Amino acid sequence: MAHRPPDPADPAAGAVPGTALADHLRAQATEFLRALRLHREGGAGAEPVDAVRALRRSARRISGSLHTFRPLLDPTWSESVRPELSWLSGTLALEQAYAARLERLLLALHRLSGTPVLPAQAPGPAPSSATEPGKLAVGAAKAGALLERQLTLARTRAHSTALRALGGSRFHALADTVALLASEVPLAPGAAGADLRPLAAAAEERLSAAVSALPLVTAGHPYNAEALVHGLSPDPAPHPQDAPWHQVRLLLRLHRYAREVLHADLMDVRLTAAGQALDRHRDAAEAATAAAEAARTPRIAPATAYALGVLHADQRHEVEAARFAFQQSWQKQTVGTP
Repeated sequence: MAHRPPDPADPAAGAVPGTALADHLRAQATEFLRALRLHREGGAGAEPVDAVRALRRSARRISGSLHTFRPLLDPTWSESVRPELSWLSGTLALEQAYAARLERLLLALHRLSGTPVLPAQAPGPAPSSATEPGKLAVGAAKAGALLERQLTLARTRAHSTALRALGGSRFHALADTVALLASEVPLAPGAAGADLRPLAAAAEERLSAAVSALPLVTAGHPYNAEALVHGLSPDPAPHPQDAPWHQVRLLLRLHRYAREVLHADLMDVRLTAAGQALDRHRDAAEAATAAAEAARTPRIAPATAYALGVLHADQRHEVEAARFAFQQSWQKQTVGTP
């Protein structure tokens, strides 16, 4: 997606001053404080999980703006706040991530085996003809129980960690900093009149360069044997093909956040679709890793290991499907760019 020259008919054609960045940061800081108040009150019509999600949302956007537009901000302040926002967002994300991963894996086991892994699950599609339903059904229940034990324990620990974080001095110091940001943004000298568009364009160019380095030709095929073979190896290291895609996901998020600063009311549905595909890619990759880690549990039954191996392969196929979906949405994005 090459950088294009300004178009007078384009809402982004006119210069966007640094005051727009200050307005955006103040608005996100206000949202952060509102979410924090709802979380502390535990009421006002908001579930705790919604308040935590809103905290994360504002923290990510503030951090993303500090990253993209850091030349326009006080460097000492920006470099001290951004790591704290990233710490908070990452800490609060873990509990929900483990819960979603468990749900994803149990539903996949149910779909693959044709037998309910949890009593409350609704009927799903018939088992895939690529597996042995009888053999898979034998180990699916025990595989599901193993995953539930491991991921529920991880979720409980993440919940405790989040509670400690929200009650600790590190978070209180960050909340005080965000409260000050809601009233005063520490811009660098001369930043108020600077044009934000070159920095936003640089974020877009970094994204384009990262996408151009992806193996989109491989992603155009429904089956990536190299990815599957590596994933079934005993090596517990992260999958080598995944890291560039995760990096593109982060860069796409920064690009989207920069666009929000420039023109908050303009939403690009193509970028949204690309981001959703990369979210599915991340979820499937992490679910496959969880299945592989469970399969390495000592002294599990062969049928359980078999079910976990099938589950791992299924999630790696989901990874490939997400890559293909991203490829299709990105091609539409590129073709649709003037």
